Amino acid sequence: MEFTVRPDPENPSLTRDMCGLDQDGKEIGLRVIEERPLTIFLNAQEIVTVMTIRDHPEYLALGYLLNQRMLLPDDDVTAIDFDPDIEIIVVRTKRKTDYEEKLRKKTLTSGCAQGTVFGDLMEHIEGIELPKDAVVKTSWLYSLSHKINSQPSLYLTAGAIHGCVLCQADRPLIYMEDVGRHNAIDKIAGYMFRNGMTPEGKMFYTTGRLTSEMVLKTVQMGIPVLISRSGFTAWGVELARRTNLTLIGRAKGKRFIALAGEERILFDADARTVADEARHHRRKGSSAA
Repeated sequence: MEFTVRPDPENPSLTRDMCGLDQDGKEIGLRVIEERPLTIFLNAQEIVTVMTIRDHPEYLALGYLLNQRMLLPDDDVTAIDFDPDIEIIVVRTKRKTDYEEKLRKKTLTSGCAQGTVFGDLMEHIEGIELPKDAVVKTSWLYSLSHKINSQPSLYLTAGAIHGCVLCQADRPLIYMEDVGRHNAIDKIAGYMFRNGMTPEGKMFYTTGRLTSEMVLKTVQMGIPVLISRSGFTAWGVELARRTNLTLIGRAKGKRFIALAGEERILFDADARTVADEARHHRRKGSSAA
C-alpha cells in the first residue's frame, strides 16, 4: 500500500485565490498557501508558536514536542485539545512537565518559519545508534522520486511549501506538507507516535535542504536514511557523518549525490535506463528549496 496519508491540494482551507498583475501588466489569478499561527502548550505551559497550514495540528504538536524531547516516547498522552478560534493546541500528559529552564536555552536554526533546536539535543543524539544493517537501493531512489514528484500536492498547485515523505523500500507511506520542512517532519513524527509506527526499515524523503535541523530530527526519530531533491549545508553533512546517517541530496531523476553513510547504498539499477525527471514535475517559479 502507498500513501496512507497524502497531500490534499483541493482542501479549500489550505489555499486562497488571489488576483494580481503579471510581467505584462495583465490580471492573473493565483492560488496562494494559507499560513496561520498555532501556539502549542504542553499541559499548562506555553511552548512555542509556529506558522503552519494547520491541516494536521495534533500530529504537528505531538511531533514538535517529541523531537524537542519534551514529550517522551513512553509518555501517556491523556488528551489533545485544539481550538481553531484562538489558534491554540494543548497536549496533556499524565506525567507532570516543566520546561521553563529548557525554553531559555533554545537556539534558532536556519529552517523556514523559525524552527528551533535545543542545545541538549546535540548531547542526546551522540548516544543514538542508527541501524548499521539498513540498506537503500538505487532502484528505490528512482522509483520514489517518480512516485512522490508525480503525486498531486500543494507544492505543484501553489508552490511556497515543503514536503516530507516517510518511505519503506520503494513505497511512499506518509506524505506531509507545510510552510516549513521541520513542520512537515514533525507531523510525521506525531503520526508515527499516535499510530504506534516504528522507524525500522523506514527512510525520509524531503523536498527541502538537508540542514542540521533536518539531520537532528531524522536521527532523533531513529531513521537511518534521509533523501532530498535539494542540496546540503556543511553542518548538516558533518552531523550526518558523526551520527552515521545516510545523507543523499540532489536526487532528481537518475541523479543523486551521497555525502554521508554511503556504505548503505546498494547500486542495483543502471542509471542509464532511468529517464530524467520530467519538466512538468517542476513548478516554474516556485520555491522548493
